[in-house]
Amino acid sequence: MTDNLFASIPLTLEAEQFDELAVGRDVRIERIVSRGHTSPEEDWYDQAQQEWVTVLQGRAVLAFASGEEVALGPGDHLTIPAHCRHRVKWTDPQQVTVWLAVHYSA
Repeated sequence: MTDNLFASIPLTLEAEQFDELAVGRDVRIERIVSRGHTSPEEDWYDQAQQEWVTVLQGRAVLAFASGEEVALGPGDHLTIPAHCRHRVKWTDPQQVTVWLAVHYSA
């Protein structure tokens, strides 16, 4: 069965939308949809698995506990090592940001 990463995006989003696309023993693939959403300043993602993430549409800024910030636009991607504390600092409030994230064991 086929689906489309840009289908079923709601016009309004009260919170970021996380859609699990595929899951296996050591991998999880999800689509994330944001529109002006951020992580709370005091909350950090600290995941046991590595994460490869790309922005397919829109714009975002990730902040890391190290003080580094990374701006992402369409086609930009990066790998976040396991237990690398990070958060979403900014997503474009004027348009939908569509992410693709792959969580996997090293």
